[in-house]
Amino acid sequence: MELSAGLRAEMSVVVEDSDTAVRVGSGDVPVLATPRLLALAEGVTVQAIEGLDASRTSVGTRVELRHLAASPVGMRVTVAAELVEVDGARLVFDITATDALGAVVGSGRVERVVVDRERFLARLPRANRDQ
Repeated sequence: MELSAGLRAEMSVVVEDSDTAVRVGSGDVPVLATPRLLALAEGVTVQAIEGLDASRTSVGTRVELRHLAASPVGMRVTVAAELVEVDGARLVFDITATDALGAVVGSGRVERVVVDRERFLARLPRANRDQ
């Protein structure tokens, strides 16, 4: 798969109790948690480049996210990503999240780097179970 600016992906979710700030521990109100919005943003960037060959993968390296509006349980939120820059292995995505009423819930930028899957995994430190 050739990675070039313009690749896009989108996903929609309905906010559930498990998605709320109360449940994930990032606040005490029953609305979409910022960490959950971040996970959706990263997930949609992965979707945008899911055509990578099996020997390669991408890893997140930088995130800038503005969480602009609250989304209550039951609200549909759609997160879209567009690949806007390819600099060698570095990929930059613009992110926009909107709710079912058309309000912008969040926006930002996610950077990922394409890596060789086996080399990346081989470099991981071994967990020391005796500590």
